[in-house]
Amino acid sequence: MIIALSKWPQRRRPNTTGSRTAPKPFVSDVQWKLIEDLFDDPEPSPAGGRPRVSARQCLEGVLWVLKSGARWQDLPDRYPSFTTCWRRHKQWTESGTLVSAWSRLIKELDRRKLLNWSQALGDGTFSPTKKGGAEVGKTKKGKGTKLMVLTEGHGLPVSAFTISAQVAEVNTIETLVDIQIAGQRPERFLYDKAADADWLRDSLERRGIEQITPHREGRKKPVKTDGRSLRRYKRRWKIE
Repeated sequence: MIIALSKWPQRRRPNTTGSRTAPKPFVSDVQWKLIEDLFDDPEPSPAGGRPRVSARQCLEGVLWVLKSGARWQDLPDRYPSFTTCWRRHKQWTESGTLVSAWSRLIKELDRRKLLNWSQALGDGTFSPTKKGGAEVGKTKKGKGTKLMVLTEGHGLPVSAFTISAQVAEVNTIETLVDIQIAGQRPERFLYDKAADADWLRDSLERRGIEQITPHREGRKKPVKTDGRSLRRYKRRWKIE
């Protein structure tokens, strides 16, 4: 969602009013109008008490933590308290609100023809989870979860999910392609050697997608990917 916000087309004339030292918000007014109805502000309690912080302020704090990778306790004072932002993040994650906002932003960019569907880039990464969890598996690196991501040609994520690290990446790619939120089919799919499987190439070909993946060393079967198509593989740096 953060990358989707950053890829939003800029205004022709930048807004030069207001403080020049204050950091710019992650969500512009135009973007907020598009997703505002997903983040309903709670009604005031009949018993009175302190009014709850607005959803937009909490969203800014949540996005700061997600982008910086810092601890919730390190949230700057310009945002609501870290406990409030953490609770809203937990609430929005469990209810699917953040995914709905991400989906709406992606679809708006697609409607404006700002996404590149000539190719898609995929990758998986290992995240250690020492304390265990629902999607944790044992590997040579220890316990962990695998994050799978698919981007369109410009590097904007359009599909993502987590799965046990025990599952081979090649067995997750069909799902990664099928669940992407824009509903478009890329012409080509670029992945590393972890996806070097002929059955996967055939499966993607039936979907109208050309898979571009280098072959593993020592391959005995006939070559499926030639040097001409591998020239496009150099563009995969956008997702690394």
